[in-house]
Amino acid sequence: MSLHRSPPYYPDAVTLDETVRADDVLRAVDASAGCSVKDSFAALDLAPAGFRVLFEAEWMGRAPTAGRATRWRAVRTADELRAFAAAHGVGDVFRPELLDDPRVTVLARLDGDEVVAGAIANRTDGVVGLSNVFGDDPWPEAVAAVSARYPGLPLVGYESAADLDAARAAGFVTVGPLRVWLREA
Repeated sequence: MSLHRSPPYYPDAVTLDETVRADDVLRAVDASAGCSVKDSFAALDLAPAGFRVLFEAEWMGRAPTAGRATRWRAVRTADELRAFAAAHGVGDVFRPELLDDPRVTVLARLDGDEVVAGAIANRTDGVVGLSNVFGDDPWPEAVAAVSARYPGLPLVGYESAADLDAARAAGFVTVGPLRVWLREA
């Protein structure tokens, strides 16, 4: 939970217990306009407090697989990170300090000097979170690249709609719902 407004695209609160009550979450954050809550179990109803569902998704996981060499490589500089973000279409949301975190690997597939696909891997206790996957049919290569970098670890994340279908085609299975809420002005 964040007592102050989090940066864009980052929630102000994330539920880690499916029995937490909406009032408890809202008391712990600045619940004014712009507040967002990642309801990790899709168990809260924040509509009475003026929130709307920003999106719904499915948690997913994939058993470890043998990685293989791919055309993907680690993003290492601030300029490369800006190119990654531009190709992803999210604007300037990734801070260069992200590249200094040994648990995080930003991966890009290049066509010449142009980033055409990418993903972010975040290693935690016993799993690797896979997020920000983008490009033309990126999932199989993203899985291979991340699995080569983190051998023997299962992959986890969340997706919705067509991205969820693509992740399933790459071997992910869904394990439960989540919902992100936003309070607008």
